[in-house]
Amino acid sequence: MMKKSMLISGLSVVFVLAMSALAMAAGEGASAAGTSSLVMAASLIAAGIAVGFAGGGCGAGMGSCARGLLEGTARNPEMGGKLTITMFITFALIETFTIYALVIGLIALYANPFL
Repeated sequence: MMKKSMLISGLSVVFVLAMSALAMAAGEGASAAGTSSLVMAASLIAAGIAVGFAGGGCGAGMGSCARGLLEGTARNPEMGGKLTITMFITFALIETFTIYALVIGLIALYANPFL
């Protein structure tokens, strides 16, 4: 399992670097519009890293929450329904952090305040 996540992480880094190279290569067309290719490449890298870390952290948090639910249900099966409702509310709150990172990444890409 660990090797699979390491492979996915490595491929994600390669993908982000390749996309930033494409953004830098398209610098001539972007500079004609008044934008800097270096800022666009940095925005691409920052958005990818932000969403990646947020997704990884939220995934770890959700896994921990689900583990707690299973342990609590195993100890007291009568509380399973209440624990499940609480777990879904917690999942929604945890997922908002990933959505915030995605929104900030999209702002950095499409409505970049640094250009």
